[in-house]
Amino acid sequence: MSQNSKINRARREARRQQKQEKQAKHVVEIIFVALIVLALLFVLFASDIVG
Repeated sequence: MSQNSKINRARREARRQQKQEKQAKHVVEIIFVALIVLALLFVLFASDIVG
């Protein structure tokens, strides 16, 4: 394999890894926001039941 092919393959792999990390961070953010929303809904419904 030529040197250029190795370099290009390494670049593609690095870009793919960065893209996957970005997607993973986005998924974590979505889950975090969903948990906050569910917690707020729980507090609202719990306060209606008790109060």
